Amino acid sequence: MELRTQWDAFVAEHANGHFLQSWGWGELKALAGWHPVRLALWDGERIVAGAQVLRKSVAHIPLAVGHLAYIPRGPIIDWQQAELCTTFFVLLHDYLRWQGAVALHWEPDVEAASSAGNAIAQYVASWRGTSAIPATQPVRTIILDLEPSEERLLAQMKEKWRYNIRLGMRKGVTVRVASSLEDVAAWYALLQTTGERDQFGIHDLAYYQRAWQIFAPRDELRLLLAEHDGQLLAGIVVVLLARQAIYLYGASSNTSRHLMPNYVLQWEAIRWARQCGARFYDFWGIPATDAEDEAMAGVYRFKRGWGGRMVHYVGGYENVYRPVTMNVARHFLAN
Repeated sequence: MELRTQWDAFVAEHANGHFLQSWGWGELKALAGWHPVRLALWDGERIVAGAQVLRKSVAHIPLAVGHLAYIPRGPIIDWQQAELCTTFFVLLHDYLRWQGAVALHWEPDVEAASSAGNAIAQYVASWRGTSAIPATQPVRTIILDLEPSEERLLAQMKEKWRYNIRLGMRKGVTVRVASSLEDVAAWYALLQTTGERDQFGIHDLAYYQRAWQIFAPRDELRLLLAEHDGQLLAGIVVVLLARQAIYLYGASSNTSRHLMPNYVLQWEAIRWARQCGARFYDFWGIPATDAEDEAMAGVYRFKRGWGGRMVHYVGGYENVYRPVTMNVARHFLAN
């Protein structure tokens, strides 16, 4: 079995596996200057713990040599096994120091209010040199359980959401799966509009086209496009691995919003995820608070209306291997 297949099988089958730990995600982040390495702890012929570590050089920072290491939504490990966790992290730290890492940031895919979350809190309190830091990935999200039937899922969402789905369909909004790089480019034009409207940054077109090329042929990504009378109104990127679907990116036009294309899109994405055997649908991030004056409060209301539950993750942690270099890097980045 090739290494990629073996690694992705481990990620997909593990209870704490996550899409951001997939082999393809490492390939994609290489476009943004990160260099992936997959580290696995073996018991005979079986992987029992692992982490995809993304590394980025700090050579552009004056007087700094080495690289920063980052584990998004990982490591993948049974957090209830204290001995296994200790062994894995000792080996991980030794390896990263040897490779020249300045520091390691890691963000487990673990809910704070869980037995695994409690275990991590105990580890962090006892492991020397490990401290909590602000997370890069969303700390809060809405997750929808896909076990119920479609009828039950419709029943548990807010009434206005059901109405808007049916309204969009009745008005002639159709959804299709992107089938070419040209489709990705058309969607990207909408993403630029959305980024300007809602004031958030985006990657360049090549990044999203590469994501489509890596994951779509493996049926781990779908770019769903909502159209009306031949006009593209909106599109969302949904990824799927480890029996979990994630609504990763969304874009919409400034026109024809009354046709409710975003509601039709999300419903079709949820239906696709269920058909693929996904157990959960992650709406991928909500604001840190429920305040109505939050910049993304409208997005929060949209995601909340689908009937999912709010999840709060444990956040991020840091291990510094070279304090002087890390202090230089922090000063440079802060200014």
